[in-house]
Amino acid sequence: MADPILTVAGVTKTYAGGTTALQPTDLAIERGEIFALLGPNGAGKTTLISIICGIVTPSAGTITVDGYDAIRDMKQARRRIGLVPQELHVDMFETVLATVTFSRRLFGRSGHSDYIEQVLRDLSLWDKRDAKIMELSGGMKRRVLIAKALSHEPDILFLDEPTAGVDVALRRDMWKLVHKLRANGTTIILTTHYIEEAEEMADRVGVINKGQLLLVEEKTALMQKLGKREMDITLVDPMTGVPADLAEWDVSLTDDGKRLRYVFDATEERTGIPSLLRKLADLDIGFKDLETSKSSLEDIFVDLVAEREAA
Repeated sequence: MADPILTVAGVTKTYAGGTTALQPTDLAIERGEIFALLGPNGAGKTTLISIICGIVTPSAGTITVDGYDAIRDMKQARRRIGLVPQELHVDMFETVLATVTFSRRLFGRSGHSDYIEQVLRDLSLWDKRDAKIMELSGGMKRRVLIAKALSHEPDILFLDEPTAGVDVALRRDMWKLVHKLRANGTTIILTTHYIEEAEEMADRVGVINKGQLLLVEEKTALMQKLGKREMDITLVDPMTGVPADLAEWDVSLTDDGKRLRYVFDATEERTGIPSLLRKLADLDIGFKDLETSKSSLEDIFVDLVAEREAA
């Protein structure tokens, strides 16, 4: 990767009580890319970005932001970062314009700016600029958080679970704004537990679980893994074992032998389903129901962890 804008090397976090929130992590983010960090709640996503943003001190490792050491030269590094947190932390009695302008001034930028007006317009907040934060809906308050994060024109924007609990209109505006920012050269890093968000937005995807970064891949490569599907075949008569004639499909028995499970790749031209059903008929194996389901992100985590433990 040429000229990464963000480099994380050997970063860990262990709290005083002995809890390890982040295992040794290495990550390089390319300038101008959209990177999605996927993981369930409590996986370590927020810990990692809080360390990068200077909110949490790492136990070990180094972070470089656009050439600046984020620990030794935190002020310069932080100027280049905008963070939209999960939680709402704003002065409820301030107006929208005042709170966004204040955030801009904190980073040494001029308070009166056409840029702030444009950001507020992009987020449908310009008409609410004189309203107090306490008067806004939950969705509008989230928009204010985004405006505050963008107020100082950062090179890197972190979005921590950006669409958790937001309305459809905000989600649409947010993705439109993300595309616009990326077109202008801003690097976007978002954390989410929704695979659809990564599929919609990201160039690359990282998967984190239990504080361990399990993989970093191009989005298309991960989406191929997510093409995996499961078909459960409910049998008329339970089985005690899988017949040798079905070995070609690598099926397994579940539900005390009452179901056959077949895992297949929905992205392949030939899934193997028709030939499997024909073979069941040839073997006089009766079934009364078929059900297919998409492998969840949780399934992907389980598979990745199992692969690591087996290696």
